[in-house]
Amino acid sequence: MNTENLIYVLNKSLALYQVPGGFRTSMDSVMLGAACPIKSGQSVLDLGCGVGSAGLCVLKRVDNTHLTGIDIQQDHIDLAIKNSEINNMQNISQFICADIRNDLDIATFDHVICNPPYKEAGTHRLSPSPAKAIAMGHIENNIDLQSWITRAWLHIKGQGSLTIIHEAGQIDNILHSLYSKNGGKRFGGVEIIPLYPKQGVPAKRVILRAYKHKKSPAILHHGIIMHDHDGNSTKQAESILRNKATLCPRNY
Repeated sequence: MNTENLIYVLNKSLALYQVPGGFRTSMDSVMLGAACPIKSGQSVLDLGCGVGSAGLCVLKRVDNTHLTGIDIQQDHIDLAIKNSEINNMQNISQFICADIRNDLDIATFDHVICNPPYKEAGTHRLSPSPAKAIAMGHIENNIDLQSWITRAWLHIKGQGSLTIIHEAGQIDNILHSLYSKNGGKRFGGVEIIPLYPKQGVPAKRVILRAYKHKKSPAILHHGIIMHDHDGNSTKQAESILRNKATLCPRNY
């Protein structure tokens, strides 16, 4: 395997091979992994797992947890398996090539994490790289953000959580998608965590965490400022991106 396509995250404690010419692991994956409120002994499903980055970050942060990853691209699944092996996580993870629009022959999980494509079909210019085009935006009209949230809801047990990272400008669509197409509310206890590039700049990303069947009111957190005015990571961002701090409820 070409080491030019190998990167490290979480203070170089987690090694991740990347798809050549494809979508590369970013801050989004690390932040998503940090936001999952998983506890020891629990399981997590990563929908659209890519090369396994976010889910493996979850395993690195919390001991005695189990990951299942689903992705539509076989070469990404092959690398996710490779990444689990090089990090000695192959016994606590599994990766499956599947389309989330189809029924998945998997169990339910304590938590689901998701970094769905940010653009809907017909609203963006496709990347010349097929792998990157699929990762960055929907390319078919019969799948949208609600499709991802519906699939997550079907595979969350009890009052387990769904955690999503997305463009901040899509927060209205995310909240709308928490309802079923007939208007029924499927999630509650919603927590919104904006991610600000710098002080005084509008949020570019948002993390939304919600719980199946809960009825508690929504919470809008103060959010995280990722960089200071010199472009360096803030102490709060550094603690998450490098030191494996979590973004658990009311704990950041």
